Amino acid sequence: MISPADNLVGGGGRTQARVRGLRAGRAVSAHLCRHCGAPLAGEAAVAAGFCCAGCGYVYRLVHERGLEGYYRLRDAVVAPADAVVFQPRDYGWLEELQAAAEREPGTPELTLEVQGISCAGCVWLIEKVFHQQPGALDIETSAQLGRMRLRWRRGAFAAPAFARALQSLNYLAGPPGEEPAVPESRLLVRRVGLCAAFAMNVMLFTLPAYFGMEATFAYARLFGVLALVFATLSVLVGGSYFLGRALRALREGVMHIDLPIAVGIAGAYAGSLGGWLAGREEFVYFDFVAAFILLMLVGRWAQVAAVEGNRRRLLTVRARPDKVRLVEAGGAGRDVAVAQLRAGDRFTVRSGQVVPVEALLESAAATLGTAWISGEADPRDCRAGARVAAGSVNLGRDPIRLRAAQRWADSLLAKLLQPAGRGAYRHRFLERVVTGYLAGIFLVAAGAGAGWWLATHDAVRTWSVVTAVLVVSCPCAIGLAFPLAEEVATVALRRAGVFVRESDLWPRLARIRRIVFDKTGTLTLETPVLLNGDALAALDRGARAALLALVRDNPHPVSQSLAERLLAAGGAPGGEEPAGAVTEVPGCGLVLADRGVRWSLGRPGWRGGDAAAPAAGGEGDAEFACQGTVLARFRFADAVRTGAREEIARLGARGFSIWILSGDRRAKVERMAAALGLPAARARAECTPEEKAAWLRETDRQDTLMLGDGANDSLAFDAAFARGTPVIHRGVLEGKADFYYLGRGLGGLATLFAVDAVRRRTHRWLLAFSIAYNLLAVGLAVAGRMNPLLAAILMPASSLATLALVAAGMRPALRPGGPGLNSAGMELSGEKEGALRKVGRE
Repeated sequence: MISPADNLVGGGGRTQARVRGLRAGRAVSAHLCRHCGAPLAGEAAVAAGFCCAGCGYVYRLVHERGLEGYYRLRDAVVAPADAVVFQPRDYGWLEELQAAAEREPGTPELTLEVQGISCAGCVWLIEKVFHQQPGALDIETSAQLGRMRLRWRRGAFAAPAFARALQSLNYLAGPPGEEPAVPESRLLVRRVGLCAAFAMNVMLFTLPAYFGMEATFAYARLFGVLALVFATLSVLVGGSYFLGRALRALREGVMHIDLPIAVGIAGAYAGSLGGWLAGREEFVYFDFVAAFILLMLVGRWAQVAAVEGNRRRLLTVRARPDKVRLVEAGGAGRDVAVAQLRAGDRFTVRSGQVVPVEALLESAAATLGTAWISGEADPRDCRAGARVAAGSVNLGRDPIRLRAAQRWADSLLAKLLQPAGRGAYRHRFLERVVTGYLAGIFLVAAGAGAGWWLATHDAVRTWSVVTAVLVVSCPCAIGLAFPLAEEVATVALRRAGVFVRESDLWPRLARIRRIVFDKTGTLTLETPVLLNGDALAALDRGARAALLALVRDNPHPVSQSLAERLLAAGGAPGGEEPAGAVTEVPGCGLVLADRGVRWSLGRPGWRGGDAAAPAAGGEGDAEFACQGTVLARFRFADAVRTGAREEIARLGARGFSIWILSGDRRAKVERMAAALGLPAARARAECTPEEKAAWLRETDRQDTLMLGDGANDSLAFDAAFARGTPVIHRGVLEGKADFYYLGRGLGGLATLFAVDAVRRRTHRWLLAFSIAYNLLAVGLAVAGRMNPLLAAILMPASSLATLALVAAGMRPALRPGGPGLNSAGMELSGEKEGALRKVGRE
């Protein structure tokens, strides 16, 4: 969907051009990512043509499947590919939904949510992928609701395969959840359409009077009646939106932006009605009323549509652990919801699934990830009898068996996933502006009315002056231009990979003085980075295929890192894969037996045997072997997000206090702080989720922005004044975040504050213009020099002027590369890269 702000400045959604030169003291890349359109920086990214491995992988898949037409339809800049395109994902819930749909009579159909739709190209791509699936019949995709309805031939279609195909292209399918309410933007569009028709009809029946129609003309009175009727309809359909919201704001004691709009509508309509009843056509402003309502509705629709567009990119069904397999007496099993778990119950957890409650491990061994729940990046190898924390992830290929130590209701994970409401933040500055505006207008109107009554004792004339004051004191800057400037800012951020979810983010940003980062997954990437890529490149084609078979669909971070590199380099799909089965030796590694050849990937010194203890002499972090002969030794490190040190330095230079709040080990957090140039006193380590939230409640003075990615940050999000996340596929924090940002770097944060600075400066321009305009227009009205024709000229002229101010003021935010270049592809210097690569290596 093309936003109105796309066409206001810069010429539309496809005007992103390749530019050269310097803007705002920073070099603007002349190269764009071939998939997402983001600027590229660094020789490696420019040479590859992609800002990240995910974009390169998706670009290759699109062309391999013959869907390159997507790039002719998509917007100029779309979200970069998320790491989820490489990660295994459980679609057992979708198998159940499909089975239930096929048990119903008639053609099976299913409605699903889909995450990641941003333009018409996305809709085209999703529907093309669907029709490539065996048994597919038809699909209806709603970009506005983020939903799709599928119909297929019974027994011939695999919904999970379709979902995985979408996932590989950066779209996530999810359960349908509740039937969505009609979006506010759609309701506003209806009002806009009706009010546009009413306004044109009022103009049609008003213009003859401006062009000299005499009052004695046969249809003059009829034209006046029709103008009244259509103006009244405009008030009922469009004006009621602002009048109702203004009344609710008054009841809540809030000076809302809709109050001056409501006053303008009510005053202009009441005054015009009085003039019409008195037969004084020179005091009738019905055309103004209809046009003013239309303009205010357009401004409000633009603001609402921008935020709704960012919200609907996400799935609405929030994260909750999948059903677990309850092991009953005698060994039989059945699937139960986690809410039914009781202490003492035995259950199994599949590969990649979350352990929902604290439990004791009954399997012989297991590899568990706790980064999501504790912030500790390194996987843990556990033996039978070990206590497993709620929220741990099974990183092995096989299911593990556990015995519950608590109910789901008592689980830490249940507490972290509990939704927490938060009231909208009151924009105090805007409330002061509204209060001053209303007080000034009412005082001027009352004073002018008193003066004219004392001077003329003409009630109609006095009423006309009061009406003229209320009519021409047009709050276009507040009602139209302020929301439009925010909508333009939202569009500019979306082009930089930052998506605003809550409209009250803007007043919150003005108060931010401190930025708090979680470490694992927020300052670092989700998966460790392979340091010696040459070892992977040296493998022959057969060895790479075997390695991909070992690591693909394995949730272990090392496997995910290797799978990402292999897939991005051109391995599968479409290529020949080994046919053997992959088995796991818990705590040691993975084994693939293919046509009599034994491949293994595991701990240093382990060569694929059955012994629990690895042999001596291993090197690196993982070894890849064939028939016991080592082919490659791989080294990994937790990688800081691209350009993190530079971006944090820029944020510090803007006056922000930067902190790290992590659950990871103290030594790793302190090394991270040193590598980023932060003092050790601003790095807090080994914090539980409750301790993070308590620290924020104690120190936040409504000036703190919290940035996190995992369930362990959920309570801290509830306590923070503002919150954002770089990860949107886990279904935890994105529903609580005020904004989310995509890509491998932190450049979106600098862009967020830079665009906000442009927006606030534009607002100041608009306020200055509004004051100057009102001094002129209200002065004419008080002097008795105002008439409907002059008002009909001034109102659109002032509206056009405010739009021009928005266009000029917000242009730096919309032009390519400015005001803050997204550093998704920025490379570090060798010295800094080396320092950051060492962070987290143990």
